[in-house]
Amino acid sequence: MFTAQDHGYMQQALMFAGLGLYTTTPNPRVGCVIVRDGVVVGEGWHVRAGEAHAEVHALRQAGELARGATAYVTLEPCSHHGRTPPCADALLAAGVARVVAAMQDPNPQVAGRGLARLAAAGVTVASGLLEAQARELNIGFIARMTRGRPWLRIKMASSLDGRTALPDGESKWITGPAARADVQRLRARSCAMLTGIGTVLADDPQLTVRELADWPGPVERQPLRVVLDSQLRTPPTARLLAEPGVLLVTAVTDSARHRPLLDAGAEIAVQESASGRPDLTAVLASLAARHCNEVTVEAGATLAGALLRQGLADEMLLYQAPVLLGDPARGIAQLDLTGMAQKLTPRVLERRLVGDDLRTRLLFTDMHTLKEPA
Repeated sequence: MFTAQDHGYMQQALMFAGLGLYTTTPNPRVGCVIVRDGVVVGEGWHVRAGEAHAEVHALRQAGELARGATAYVTLEPCSHHGRTPPCADALLAAGVARVVAAMQDPNPQVAGRGLARLAAAGVTVASGLLEAQARELNIGFIARMTRGRPWLRIKMASSLDGRTALPDGESKWITGPAARADVQRLRARSCAMLTGIGTVLADDPQLTVRELADWPGPVERQPLRVVLDSQLRTPPTARLLAEPGVLLVTAVTDSARHRPLLDAGAEIAVQESASGRPDLTAVLASLAARHCNEVTVEAGATLAGALLRQGLADEMLLYQAPVLLGDPARGIAQLDLTGMAQKLTPRVLERRLVGDDLRTRLLFTDMHTLKEPA
């Protein structure tokens, strides 16, 4: 169905889509390449929400050469009016003869309608070319659209013996500078960083993106920082409050206790529960309602364990340093297993060295179907 040339042009489109890795949220990362008579005449990618989509950038570059051409796009062209007009209409107006999409759009407002509109107007359409790569690029957007909660990634740094901190909580630094730089890129692609009050009190983290060696210019978007703080123990002087964009989820309803943190710049969401702990499923649903696609967890064993036990973790990135911390040190996750049959068995997707540290990517959810594995 697809030729070697089709594969090559779609690979180019995916490369362009990746240029929006840190900037497009909450929109999907999309690239487009327009080809006429074996020559690329237009290229583009979606840079920011509210600005022109990838197809529009590529069509502007192609001009009249788009007539009779093939457009390779990493996501089905939109068919609805959002902050910008439908891309399907733009392709029709430009006279494109063929459209190849890597995948259909999971957004219920599109969901096949874009390709159907093009086909009804006589354009040759096809989809599914390099779909796995396209889904990987937009896994958070797909998760939010198909199941109503973000893609949740737990990031952990540990020693060879699986320890994340000394008994007193000291954890700086287990991993080396290359791994820490890699974490900055992880934060930059995330819509939100999630942590617990224990980590805030022990480490006083900022959870912001401070530098990106592979990104020209300043970081233009910071993730929302979310703290699960049932008893509202976050100090108004906490470092994460030095920049705007902090959400505290608490069970405390006393507005007098809210005031110092509101004055410090925090937003407070009250979530009462019988257990006294936040309902993690509800927290993630609320983040999806805020258009968060990817959420990265940087927390201790308590929150990590709760997310794993409740089946809410989709992925774990484990940075393992060539050091030993010993038995009394703190572990990765509190799971409270009573038998080997209860062990968690994520799929190992990737292992590679980052500096002197080993980065292992573990999947708990099948990213290509977004169904929990049996």
